[in-house]
Amino acid sequence: MPLAAMAGQATSASFGHTADGQDVQIVTLTNSHGVRARVMSYGASLQSLWVPDRNGKLADVVLGYDTLQGYLDHRQYFGATVGRYANRIAHGKFTLDGKSYRLSLNEGPNSLHGGAKGFDMRVWKVLDVKAGAQPSVTMEYVSTDGDQGYPGTLTIKANYTLSDDNQLKISYLATTDKPTIVNLSNHTYWNLAGEGSGTVMDQALMIPGDAITPVSDAAAIPTGQMVPVAGTPYDFRMAKPIGRDIRDGSSQQLLFGHGYDMNWVLSRKEIEPHVVARAEDPQSGRVMTVWSGKPGLQFYSGNFLDGTTVGKDHHVYRQGDAFVLEPQLFPDTPNHPDFGSARLAPGQIYRNVIVYRFGIDHTGK
Repeated sequence: MPLAAMAGQATSASFGHTADGQDVQIVTLTNSHGVRARVMSYGASLQSLWVPDRNGKLADVVLGYDTLQGYLDHRQYFGATVGRYANRIAHGKFTLDGKSYRLSLNEGPNSLHGGAKGFDMRVWKVLDVKAGAQPSVTMEYVSTDGDQGYPGTLTIKANYTLSDDNQLKISYLATTDKPTIVNLSNHTYWNLAGEGSGTVMDQALMIPGDAITPVSDAAAIPTGQMVPVAGTPYDFRMAKPIGRDIRDGSSQQLLFGHGYDMNWVLSRKEIEPHVVARAEDPQSGRVMTVWSGKPGLQFYSGNFLDGTTVGKDHHVYRQGDAFVLEPQLFPDTPNHPDFGSARLAPGQIYRNVIVYRFGIDHTGK
């Protein structure tokens, strides 16, 4: 087969405009097997990802909207890059180098995923689109000093690369001109049977974390403890269906979150990338393995999809129709010294590299 036929493709087109007239680009990355990812510059977001089942049939395994307007009208973090600080910061307050900062609040008394206008709501600049063996797109956003209350001008690059062995790699790099805090992650809603196909409660999940960071109430702020998962509904060290224990009414954490919405402790510090989760759909045979080096993984079971969201192809998304896996630092780390540090100083480079590897289990139906 000619080399040109084996090469991956990368194309860019306009996906629409924001209310203030900014053009939003959508970049389609396709490998030689027909696997394709669409990444839009609004929120540096994964808009769709088509991967094969055990019979070779492609399906889009990412929840979202067919048009830009859906994302503009409904802030649900579908596929988005979240930051400057992914997850929650209690009362939108933290202290860095002896100085106190107040962030914009957007979830009751707390700041979630960067505040009222996080990176998910920004139009990123498309720096580079590359075809070839590993088609990719690189986007950049510059968050100015004081943006949403955060100190320092932060320059962030997000790179999406699709390999010929059906891996999608997202690399986040950030630098700052003065000390700040950073925690970036991706917030894709996954359904390995295909978006709009219904519940993910029968899909099997493995998370190798031996503890969670429990929260004190429905506001989902960590208590500062690390509680072992052994003997609890949060034990996913051996793969099990997502829905097996989700209705355990004796679990206060499940009641707080209306299902799973908590941080798993994968390590006590940042380490080399390793498997942080493995999900499998027994019907289609699709398997997704997630790799990262971050110490925490937020697992959310789509609890607040309430049947009012009409997504792609007019599909209505209901509770439990997707799951989210966010490799990151622990929630509210700046207010819990025992959790480590989210500090980034000038001259340092923040990194979060997340790899999604897709395969097939041929032993099922």
